[in-house]
Amino acid sequence: MAHISRRAFVGAVGAMTGYGLMSPASAVTEAELFPTAKTTHGQVRGMTSAGVAFFKGIPYGAPTGGKNRWMAPKPAAAWKGVRDCFDYGEAAPQVLADRTAESSMLIQWDRHIFGMGENCLHLNVWTPGVDNKARPVMVWFHGGGYTSGSGNAARVDGDPLARFGDVVVVTVNHRLGSFGYLNLQDIGGGEKFANAGSVGLMDLVQSLEWVKANIANFGGDPGKVMIFGQSGGGAKVSSVLAMPSGAGLYHRASVISGSSLRAQDREAAARTAKRVMETLGVTRVEQMQDAPWTKVLAAQATVPGAYSPVMNEQSALPRHPFDPDAPAASRTVPMMISTTLDDNGAGRANEAPSEIEMFNTLKQSMGDRAQGIYDAYKAYYPELPTRLLNARMLTDRGRWNSYRQADRKTAQGGAAAWYYLIEFIAQGRGGRFGAVHGVDVPLMFHNPRDAQVGGWTDEGQMMADRVASAYVAFARNGDPNNAAIPSWPKWNSDTRPMMVFDINTRAEANYRKKLMDLWAAAPPPGAGAAGQ
Repeated sequence: MAHISRRAFVGAVGAMTGYGLMSPASAVTEAELFPTAKTTHGQVRGMTSAGVAFFKGIPYGAPTGGKNRWMAPKPAAAWKGVRDCFDYGEAAPQVLADRTAESSMLIQWDRHIFGMGENCLHLNVWTPGVDNKARPVMVWFHGGGYTSGSGNAARVDGDPLARFGDVVVVTVNHRLGSFGYLNLQDIGGGEKFANAGSVGLMDLVQSLEWVKANIANFGGDPGKVMIFGQSGGGAKVSSVLAMPSGAGLYHRASVISGSSLRAQDREAAARTAKRVMETLGVTRVEQMQDAPWTKVLAAQATVPGAYSPVMNEQSALPRHPFDPDAPAASRTVPMMISTTLDDNGAGRANEAPSEIEMFNTLKQSMGDRAQGIYDAYKAYYPELPTRLLNARMLTDRGRWNSYRQADRKTAQGGAAAWYYLIEFIAQGRGGRFGAVHGVDVPLMFHNPRDAQVGGWTDEGQMMADRVASAYVAFARNGDPNNAAIPSWPKWNSDTRPMMVFDINTRAEANYRKKLMDLWAAAPPPGAGAAGQ
């Protein structure tokens, strides 16, 4: 090792201090650097970073393996002393992201696994102060459809948002895929397994019960809790809004590019569950609880299926989320609902269809209406690359899920809904994906350093300020209006007013009405399964 003189060492330290890599020496107590908080299960110790404290991997439920598999979540075991919560807990069992897919790489979807297993009922908390200031609480349900993801992803690190908005941020891990959504009741499991098709959602409700019981000790207000999620996370929010057991545990909700109107029907879910059981080579449902989770996951990977919540009148999800109407359980909860202009942009990026292929695909689904739709989009976007034109048509057709959700929420006559759309182009890969699925996630988390936003440009910072300000205002007041954006009217089904977030952020009614109305009579496809 080369010798470093004291003068050179002092100079190096001074340089690092000047660049903010090290802070000037000052008196810091252990309690300031490692704050503690009480929970109903025991004390936890986190760590402070420049004024924001984080507590990672706090258990809110017991391990879900063995006899707990496909059962309602059980409370976490209490502990003595102080539990260090410096790092993330396990993610739920899942098939890892495809690292050859550009969409996965764009959002770094391979970087959210810090261990994997059935001891996955953990949550993470970021707070500006372990005090009694009663800040709004923002609880994030992660995306990835219902089969992948975690609350551990770097792009949903709660520090920037907690710092920006003086709010408490919580991200949650829960059961996924066949472990969270398998209809075992109808293939021999009976009443014992009545909730097996919705235990992943029950985990989310239990996390909200933990928030209600404990968040005041982390500087949060249990009477001002917002749930929000993107893609699969938005679908989870949609479903939790329909669960009677969740009523009163949250007070605002945001569904981001993931509006879910209907859950799985029991019959289709039972067929999938039966094939999983056959693949495992067992004859009784109870035997599935004895199989290693690795074998269950391999069976899931072998058997095609939705692996999403099952509507079952005898379960925790007794109705479809927003069909035929908005759920009574969340009537008094205001909502924000959103999509991006090119939600399907990354999903089509590798296919780059020719115009003939694009038209033939359109004709298969839309029949005689295909020519009129095709001509309208070509006239509206004469210079748009075929790949993005195709993605925009697919997105617009699916966007009706979110319109219908907003319409049904408004028709209920309870709390209001607001709608926004992202036009801001994702800067990663030269902007080739357009205003793609998930570009608003780093913006709402006030994280403009994210690669999808473009790596901390002035424009990205401005957009993060605007979008995050709307979320903070909504969490605090139940209304997203604030001084950083133009006046934002509530949704109505006649003029469809929305906030369009872009460099030219604006409120606009009947946004691209001529194009959107082309799809009004078409049954919309399901929400995208990619997520954050």
